[in-house]
Amino acid sequence: MTAHRPYTLIAELSYRCPLQCVYCSNPLDLRRRRTELATADWLRAFREAEAMGVVQVSFSGGEPLLRDDLEDLVAGAHAAGLYVNLATSGVPLKRERLLSLKSAGLDNVQISIQDTDEGQAEKICGGRFLEAKLQAAAWVKEMGLPLTINVVLHRQNLDRIDDFVALAERLHADRLELANTQYQGWALPNRAWLLPNRHQLEHARSVALAARERLKDRMEVLFVLPDYFSETPKPCMGGWGQRFILIAPDGLVLPCHQAHTLPGLSFANLREHSLRWIWDESPGFVHFRGEQWMQEPCRSCERRKQDFGGCRCQAWHLTGDAAATDPTCHLSPNHALIVDARETGNGQPDAPPVYRTMAAPSPR
Repeated sequence: MTAHRPYTLIAELSYRCPLQCVYCSNPLDLRRRRTELATADWLRAFREAEAMGVVQVSFSGGEPLLRDDLEDLVAGAHAAGLYVNLATSGVPLKRERLLSLKSAGLDNVQISIQDTDEGQAEKICGGRFLEAKLQAAAWVKEMGLPLTINVVLHRQNLDRIDDFVALAERLHADRLELANTQYQGWALPNRAWLLPNRHQLEHARSVALAARERLKDRMEVLFVLPDYFSETPKPCMGGWGQRFILIAPDGLVLPCHQAHTLPGLSFANLREHSLRWIWDESPGFVHFRGEQWMQEPCRSCERRKQDFGGCRCQAWHLTGDAAATDPTCHLSPNHALIVDARETGNGQPDAPPVYRTMAAPSPR
C-alpha cells in the first residue's frame, strides 16, 4: 500500500459545456469521449475517496451544472464527509437550482471569468456570457456561500488585471485566483495566441501582490506564475499520484488532467476497479512515483523531492519523452524549447485561435 495520501478529488462530471474556451484543459478528442458515469458510480467514488483520506471534492467539467443529477451528487459527497466545491462557468445556473444545491450540502462556488469586457470575453470563450456570470456570483453571495472568482490569465487579458481585482471586490469575492495559462489541452495549439510577454507578467504580478496585501483581511488573492516564465518547474498537481485524484466523465481515473495523453501508460476505469486499488497499485499511478524513472539532471538534482522533475505531460508534448526533465527547468537540455516559445509573446500571432469543440483541432 502506498504511503501517499490523496487529499483532493477532482470530479469531472461532464465534458459538455456552453463555453468554447481556447485554453480549456479538456481533451482534444472530445468527440470520442461522450460517455458519462452513472450516479451510483460517482456516489461509490465519494465513499471510497473519503475512506482513503480525501477531504474535499471539486465538481468540474466541462460544465457540471449540465448533469441533471448534480443535487444527488452533492448530497452524496456531503454525506460522505467531503467539503464540496462547484467549479462552474455560472452560465446555466438558476437561483432556484443554487438553493437546491446549497440545501444538498454545497460548500463553495467557483465561477470563471474570462474577461471584464464582454467583447474580449467572447473572443476567449466564444460567446457573450458575462452578465449571466455576474448574476450567478450575486446569487452565491446572497445565499451566504463562499465565492471564488477564477481568472485564467494570458496575453489577451493580462493588461486588465486591475479590472479583474476591481470586479472581484465589487462581487465581494472571498477568493480571487489569478492563474496564468498552463499550456496543456486546448491551450497548447493556441500557445502563440495566449503566451504573454515578460513585461505583461511583471506588471500583472506587481498588481496582484499589491492587491493581496491591500485586501488580506477581506479576500485571498492568489497569483500563479506560468511555467514558461519560471526557472524551476512546479510540482505538477503536488507530484504524480501523491495528492490529487482526477476522475474523468467516462470513469477513467488519472493523476492529472492530461495524463491520458501519455503513450504507453495504462489507466484504470472506476467502473472496473476500486478507487483504492487504482491509487495504490494501478500501473498508471505507480509509473512516475518515486525516483527510479528519473533521468539526469533530475536524478541527482537537490530539488527532485520538491518538484519531482516537473510536469510529465509537458515533458511529453514538448520533447516526445514523458520521463525527460520538464523543459521549463533551466537545467533541462531541452530548455531552449521554452526560451524560443517565449519569443512568441513579443510578436503577433500568425493565426486566429482554435476554439474548443467536439472536433479535434487541425494541425497548424
